[in-house]
Amino acid sequence: MPFCCVETDIPEVKIIEPQVFADERGFFLETYKRSEFAAFGIAEVFVQMNRSKSARGILRGLHYQKRPKAQGKLVQVIAGEIIDVAVDIRKGAPTFGKAVVTKLTSDNRRMIYVPGGFAHGFCVISDSAEVSYMTTAEYAPECEAGIRWNDPDLAIDWPIRSPQLSKRDLHWPSLKDADNNFSYAGVGNG
Repeated sequence: MPFCCVETDIPEVKIIEPQVFADERGFFLETYKRSEFAAFGIAEVFVQMNRSKSARGILRGLHYQKRPKAQGKLVQVIAGEIIDVAVDIRKGAPTFGKAVVTKLTSDNRRMIYVPGGFAHGFCVISDSAEVSYMTTAEYAPECEAGIRWNDPDLAIDWPIRSPQLSKRDLHWPSLKDADNNFSYAGVGNG
């Protein structure tokens, strides 16, 4: 198998490690194979791919799309390093308000799968970083929502205290006040 799935403290969030075939010419790796991801419990179909570039100290997040346009995301770093965060926002979930925090780099080539029902964000810790992610639903501005990056109830240990944020990200509410239509109905039902 060209992939290894690393379980996290929140079972629905998965870390994917691709097998890298390297030699004196460089390297090759698969970044996605539907049959193998389905074997890890990631059976959704990805319908959109995005890419961003950000400088050191930029924080993007915490974002999500509400139902009916909830997005699962498969996130990877093409260049640089980030601290990536997925927060469970499913009301009633045993892990509600808990986060998975992981370091994604162009060198470790890890990916994180963030399902619908989770807010997602990242902070750049290298001089710059390029992030690529596939989503399971197309961008729908009418369903866009977010949570304040430094909500004290989340207690996320971000690597910087004063990140650069977009105007939009400066004004998201706390998790308890967020516009959130997710509820927990069991594993896989965000």
